Amino acid sequence: MAEEQGEDRQLIIDQLIALASGIGKTFAPFCEVVVHDLSRSDHAVVHIENNLTGRAVGDPATELGLARLADPHYKQVIANYQNQLKDGRQLKSTSVGIRDGSGRYVAALCLNIDLTQFHSVLGILEQFSRIETENGPLETLETTNNDRIKKHINAFAARHASAPRSLKTEERQTLVRELKLAGLLDIRHASSTIAKYLNVSRATIYNDMKLSNI
Repeated sequence: MAEEQGEDRQLIIDQLIALASGIGKTFAPFCEVVVHDLSRSDHAVVHIENNLTGRAVGDPATELGLARLADPHYKQVIANYQNQLKDGRQLKSTSVGIRDGSGRYVAALCLNIDLTQFHSVLGILEQFSRIETENGPLETLETTNNDRIKKHINAFAARHASAPRSLKTEERQTLVRELKLAGLLDIRHASSTIAKYLNVSRATIYNDMKLSNI
């Protein structure tokens, strides 16, 4: 009996891995797909597509996974909840619990979508819909100085059909010059904000500023 349950569970895991592979290939590179085997909570992660979160195969179950193990009536689908990476990037996440024939949770399929590139698309739309006025400065909806920097970076990346973290060296240096002309380098901790958002070191940003005579 236990052997049959093990075979059934492995069949479920194998099917989920195939599903994760298909989803991952379809929505690469901005959608991470993770398969969890909840029968081994200490090392539940068995497959990852498009790794965004830095997790590895063999990592333990998440809090959601443990909650499903503790309560077979726990909500099966938790969709579109907000998540965030350590570097500040925003994610939209969905977690789907998978039950076996007895109704117990044995696995989970989790999707994490990096919203950064979608913000870049929003930057394109913002550029397209901008209206010039002769009667004063344009209104903005920017709420914080960091948001101003990030919005400028997103718009720049969108113009170059790229993502902020995928900018080439020459593009990044051009971006730094634009930020200077926009007065955004004068914002407190601007270099740290830029470096973190582009996933480079502050020394790299300082070097870009030096090469641009800033």
